[in-house]
Amino acid sequence: MKGFLLRRVLQIVPTLLVVAIIVFLITRIMPGNPAAVLLGPQASVEDIEAYAQQLGLNDPIISQFFQYIINLITFDFGNSLTYNQPVITLLIERFPNTILLALSALVIAMVIGVPAGIIAAKRQNSFIDYLVTTFSLVGVSMPIFWLGLMLVLFFSVNLGWLPATGMGSFDDGLWAGLRHLILPSIALATIPAAEFARIIRSSMLEVVSQDYIKAARSKGVHEFFVICKHGLKNALTPLLTVIGLQFSNLLGGAVLTETIFSWPGMGLLIVDAIERRDYMVVQSTVLFIAIIYVVINLIVDILYKVVNPKVNLDTGGGK
Repeated sequence: MKGFLLRRVLQIVPTLLVVAIIVFLITRIMPGNPAAVLLGPQASVEDIEAYAQQLGLNDPIISQFFQYIINLITFDFGNSLTYNQPVITLLIERFPNTILLALSALVIAMVIGVPAGIIAAKRQNSFIDYLVTTFSLVGVSMPIFWLGLMLVLFFSVNLGWLPATGMGSFDDGLWAGLRHLILPSIALATIPAAEFARIIRSSMLEVVSQDYIKAARSKGVHEFFVICKHGLKNALTPLLTVIGLQFSNLLGGAVLTETIFSWPGMGLLIVDAIERRDYMVVQSTVLFIAIIYVVINLIVDILYKVVNPKVNLDTGGGK
């Protein structure tokens, strides 16, 4: 285990370096001058040029890149060109909102997807099985931006039950916060719920055909305990990996959802920063999400060993 952890930690450094290089290059080839965007259409060419010089945008690309890497090594994420405050302050302010949305979507996905997959496996080739399979295909294929707009149109515009945008405050009561969270969480939970249902169905079909399941049934063990205690426990290993990957995807894929519902998280922060050509915010936010992604993958691999002690991580046999 120690050797595995050391290898994975050492792998994080080059991975983040590659991400930093790609993000840096992409931000520099984006059309538009940040100085011109910040100063507005009324600014003169001289003012734009002077401001660009002040921001260091006229420096050679190589110089900008090495300064960017040095800042990362010293944990200096720079200052936002738009918000005129440290980027780390913006990340600390927005990250909890994204985590709240991602966790809510993950809980909804598990509550819907796991039971659906179990029921589909238990009723293989029945109408319920076909229904769950169809739901999985539709859920994976459905665009989040379309689903989000349909939810807003139906529940907010037509029925007026839930707010269309914004983030409520739990200081005003539990319902005041939850009512703003429901629609974006449902929209974001669609794809992982479909994935969970598909994975659980496949895993349970493999598990319930094993001899120990047949032996438990022959001993008169109640079907509920056969499925949940014996079957589900052994089917959780592939689900664990999918949960980790889906949670990472929820953090990074919340951009569209947060934009549609004006949810003040990191996704909306990235979109605003791209529109305003705020290089510092785009670079730091994407790199921050990449760090969270690799850390979650590391945690999943460790939990893999905990759930299934037969997995030998030190020799690379974990996957």
